[in-house]
Amino acid sequence: MIKSKRQTKGLRDTAKEIGIGLATLSRVEQGNLPDVETFIKLCNWLSVSTDVFITDNTPKKTVTSEKESLIFQLRSSAELDSNTVAAIITLVELAYDKKAIEE
Repeated sequence: MIKSKRQTKGLRDTAKEIGIGLATLSRVEQGNLPDVETFIKLCNWLSVSTDVFITDNTPKKTVTSEKESLIFQLRSSAELDSNTVAAIITLVELAYDKKAIEE
């Protein structure tokens, strides 16, 4: 957002306009997190609420089924070879498919 707003304006002029140091602005543009005071100044300069950056937009953990969980654990195993993992996964899938048919 910062790069987009400043467009062709230089870092030095932009930093002065925002009221922060040139090095600080450069670090933030490179992806480093600013301190709280700088963060607020940047949000004010961008004319956005601090909530835009603070709100948790990460994907929520989805509930996985027992079958999916077992298969994930099997695939993550460092102790079992790939052929054994594939055979056990086949058995797990067959068992859950049989259960679904019976219901």
